[in-house]
Amino acid sequence: MRTVIAIDAWKGSLSSLQAGNAAAEGVKKGYPGAEVVVKPLADGGEGTVEVLTRGMGGRKERLTVTGPLGAPVTCMYGVLEATKTAVIEMAAAAGLTLVSEQERNPLITTTYGVGEIIADAIQKGCRRFIVGIGGSATNDGGVGMLQALGFDFLDAEGKQIPFGAAGLEKLAEITAEHVIPELRDCTFQVACDVKNPLCGPLGCSAVYGPQKGADDVAVRRMDAWLYDYAKLAKRSFPRADADMPGAGAAGGLGFAFYTFLDAFLESGVSIILKETGLLEAVREADVVVTGEGRLDGQTAMGKAPIGVARLAKKYGKTVIAFAGSIAEDACICNESGIDAFFPVLRETLGLKEAMRPECAAQNLTASVEQVFRLLHAATGKQDAEKS
Repeated sequence: MRTVIAIDAWKGSLSSLQAGNAAAEGVKKGYPGAEVVVKPLADGGEGTVEVLTRGMGGRKERLTVTGPLGAPVTCMYGVLEATKTAVIEMAAAAGLTLVSEQERNPLITTTYGVGEIIADAIQKGCRRFIVGIGGSATNDGGVGMLQALGFDFLDAEGKQIPFGAAGLEKLAEITAEHVIPELRDCTFQVACDVKNPLCGPLGCSAVYGPQKGADDVAVRRMDAWLYDYAKLAKRSFPRADADMPGAGAAGGLGFAFYTFLDAFLESGVSIILKETGLLEAVREADVVVTGEGRLDGQTAMGKAPIGVARLAKKYGKTVIAFAGSIAEDACICNESGIDAFFPVLRETLGLKEAMRPECAAQNLTASVEQVFRLLHAATGKQDAEKS
């Protein structure tokens, strides 16, 4: 019995690898002699650096950069030395969680720190980048990031425009004369599951601006500024496409990556599946185990476990999911490739106790063991006969 395990992190409880290893212990107890492979899993958002760095033998780099409000923040990114790859979460430098609710204001928040991380990684020899762009506090069209990489965004007097969306109101010229030379050798894979265009009623200002602190007036102004920004960019950068799905991700950061850095915008789950070698492992598996902290209808909307399930179904594999809790609408997941799912709680516990890492791991191991005991009873004899 060849079993591949790829479980998303149980937030506040178990990391992806901790959950995977707990499940692996259960498989081995329930199905003696089973071959087990554990792969890290994430969806390109929070936890991606941790998953890829630890799961692929990389290292973490700590760096102080310009935060979303201009004050210094300390963040981390991952480096996979073998492939000279940097793994970055934009939220580490420009995320909404770095700004208090009272201070949220996309007119002034900047992505400059994201560019500083990229520049630092380039100095350390990285030429390949995987960037998750979820959870931003910004709506500057990625201009801050590009300024940190040497692009000039100038006003009518030839001066750099200020940070934040408000700076776009003054934008008169874009040049690439002072860009970091090594950028020409860099490739960018951007984990982007958002399909919003840059502007309009479905654009980043209208849809995400309010949660970042923008009122109705600010939303309309930012949308107009981003429209002019895209139009100006198109003059010198033909790739510019404000209507491209994902252009509005992270307050226009998707547009910046695609237009100025020739990036590929992909599903976060797809990137992780490829980078970790999960595709090859699943192809050789008999059973695939996945899961996350809470399985519900949102899981079926393309979250990491469904990405695993869909991949597994391409090769006709059985998919079993485990979760800390199961919502009533989780049955939708059965229609998306998960053959069966199981909650791991075995007794009534308070949330705090249930989420305690030791408790969650023990419950996961025990639940997986019982399911694989059943599989062993059903198929073990067949395996013995084949051997």
